[in-house]
Amino acid sequence: MRIKGFGGIFWRTKNIEEIKKWYSKVLKMEIENWNGTIITPQSGNETIFSFFSENDRYFPTEQQVMLNFQVENLDDSIKHLEKMGVPLVMEKAINEFGKFIWIEDPEGRRIELWEK
Repeated sequence: MRIKGFGGIFWRTKNIEEIKKWYSKVLKMEIENWNGTIITPQSGNETIFSFFSENDRYFPTEQQVMLNFQVENLDDSIKHLEKMGVPLVMEKAINEFGKFIWIEDPEGRRIELWEK
């Protein structure tokens, strides 16, 4: 058996319509009538699958999963978020793995945006 990539990310939400609108507007994902979208990876994209201990503080301990979306240009993404009125939870950080920021969706789930 060989894993080719993630088949999907699924979670429950309190207000489907509000969350669909937010992800469509803020992250420019076209959410379809079936309440989801298909993201087709492009050359150069990677999917990281990583475990964290229960008490690791990289993201909130009450949050079981954190999404990480790879973006082409983090500075352009930050400008877009500013226009949308979405505050950064963490200012841009740069390390050997790339550039990162954190935002939160309307239900407080932390989301990481990453430029490789």
